[in-house]
Amino acid sequence: MIDLSALREKPTLTGERVRLVPLAEEHVDDFYASAQDDEIRRLTGTHRRIGYEEAAQWCASRSDREDRLDLAIIAHPEGRYVGELALMDVDPDNETASYRIALSAIEFTGQGLGREATRLLLEYAFERIHLHRVWLEVYAFNMRAIAVYRSCGFAVEGRLRDALLWEGRRHDALIMGVLENDFRKTAGT
Repeated sequence: MIDLSALREKPTLTGERVRLVPLAEEHVDDFYASAQDDEIRRLTGTHRRIGYEEAAQWCASRSDREDRLDLAIIAHPEGRYVGELALMDVDPDNETASYRIALSAIEFTGQGLGREATRLLLEYAFERIHLHRVWLEVYAFNMRAIAVYRSCGFAVEGRLRDALLWEGRRHDALIMGVLENDFRKTAGT
């Protein structure tokens, strides 16, 4: 049985290179700037540009949500915002949830920050919340993200054909999932 109180706690999770902290008003400027980045928008399939006020409301309201966990990714020791992630669509009856992550700029990719953030969140999801499965959607052209997810135990479970129309081209999305046991094998625990 999962522990929904773990979603209300809004934890801080610390790894070697990143710290995950509750997404809050202090992150608005960075969150907003990331939402304007064309390449980040393409990788996440986000057509609409959000306004600053909408970004401010989003960040300010995350701590009020008891049904999901939204965390900012902070590189440490320098303390720089490098993205955000969320555990959402929690299904207590089936012990599952969906996951998403977005680094705030391409300059942060390829450094292992997203991998470490994903591992920290999955560890919390399986050990503290007691989920059995976490799943996500990723566009098939995002090979770097797919490799990171695989290294964290995710496996491709399905394909949504032509799920994204971007600049006149259609792209498939992959459904990937990780079970607690698969994560433990990749994490060595």
